[in-house]
Amino acid sequence: MLTIREKIAYGLGDTASNIIFQTVMMFLLIFYTDVVGISPAVVGTMFLVVRLFDAITDPLMGALADRTKTRFGQFRPYLLWLAVPFGIISIMAFTTPDLTGNAKVIYAFVTYTLLMMVYTAINIPYSALGGVLTTQPAERVSVQTYRFVLGMLGGLIVAAGTLPLVEYFGDGDKAKGYQLTMVAMSLLGVAMFLLCFSGTKERVCVPENQQTSFFDDLKALWQNDQWRILSLAGLFLLTGQVLRATLAIYYVKYVLGLEAQITLFMSLGMIGSILGCACAQALAKRVCKIKAYISLQLIAAFICVISYFVPKDQVTTAFVLFFLWSFFLQMATPLLWAKMADTIDYGHWKTGVRITGMVYSSVVFFIKLGVAFGGAFAGWLLAYYGYQADVEQTETAKEGILLSFTVYPALGSILVAWVMRKYVLNKEKVEQIHLALKTHGA
Repeated sequence: MLTIREKIAYGLGDTASNIIFQTVMMFLLIFYTDVVGISPAVVGTMFLVVRLFDAITDPLMGALADRTKTRFGQFRPYLLWLAVPFGIISIMAFTTPDLTGNAKVIYAFVTYTLLMMVYTAINIPYSALGGVLTTQPAERVSVQTYRFVLGMLGGLIVAAGTLPLVEYFGDGDKAKGYQLTMVAMSLLGVAMFLLCFSGTKERVCVPENQQTSFFDDLKALWQNDQWRILSLAGLFLLTGQVLRATLAIYYVKYVLGLEAQITLFMSLGMIGSILGCACAQALAKRVCKIKAYISLQLIAAFICVISYFVPKDQVTTAFVLFFLWSFFLQMATPLLWAKMADTIDYGHWKTGVRITGMVYSSVVFFIKLGVAFGGAFAGWLLAYYGYQADVEQTETAKEGILLSFTVYPALGSILVAWVMRKYVLNKEKVEQIHLALKTHGA
């Protein structure tokens, strides 16, 4: 049994990650379009191109982490080594230099690329760390529950604090406000990464006799059919989730006409996310994790669809539905990440090769690809429906924002539920695998 202190320490790493991840999801598009002055179509394309670059960096980072051997372990050292660079590059990404035309686009492209590279380098080892803290399935759900409750706390800090801090620090200058806000956020993130490093311990190790090449790892990865299912689920899930989260600001500002209530709307969503994550462990104890996950995705999709039909003057209903969507969708998140650890054991049992970092990095790649598609679709859809930055929108643009915020994200959750029908690693199967691995000394 892990101590609560260690679970909290691990969770603080996701608080740090989410300070950046949620800022990118919620504010980077509107920062680029309304502050820097880049067209939404260009931003959408940039999001996709940079994420496709992760197709190379993610598996390489996973393979590197699997082969790292230090007195601190395989995965923990990266939290120590990269916390400060992560903070510095985060500030650079939200800095508006005195540039014009293509120079602004180039600066945004370079700094966003660096941000995603350092995010990969620190977040993949952090994610893999959750798979080596314990072998107990129930504890894995518990660890991920703590992780995502504290991770969503980071999201709440971003949702509730970003715009007020931008206003406070900028005093009318949004570019300065965003930069100084990221200075404050980054300092907090660095401190939490270091607390995560100091408060955790790796317990599950690679077999001493395992000697594999990068291509051997790729072959073993592809043979893991349950990994392929989780990867597809992550892709569809984040495409819909990020599309909705990215357009939430636009929905409140232009469809509901309540720009002053953006912070409240985003904060309610984060509170729903925290409460949903907190309920995940209790749900997993009572219901099959697979059936629960599928059901939660279908509930989230239903809430998205009915949100389309809410009249614009029914503000309370719109806010409540966003809270409920966040609650049910994020209740499923710890279940998904606990499944990743089970999938590593399954692959070890099936192929004889344990590739913790590679499995996490490849699933994270598909998750990040979903983030890329979600962000790209948001930019492209805004451009398609005729969005113009910071002016009164046409009825066509408002209808497009509404559709893109409600109906289209529902498709992502429906596809996730469809894919997860073939996932077979329930509690009984995982226990059988652990027994087989223990019996054969693997």
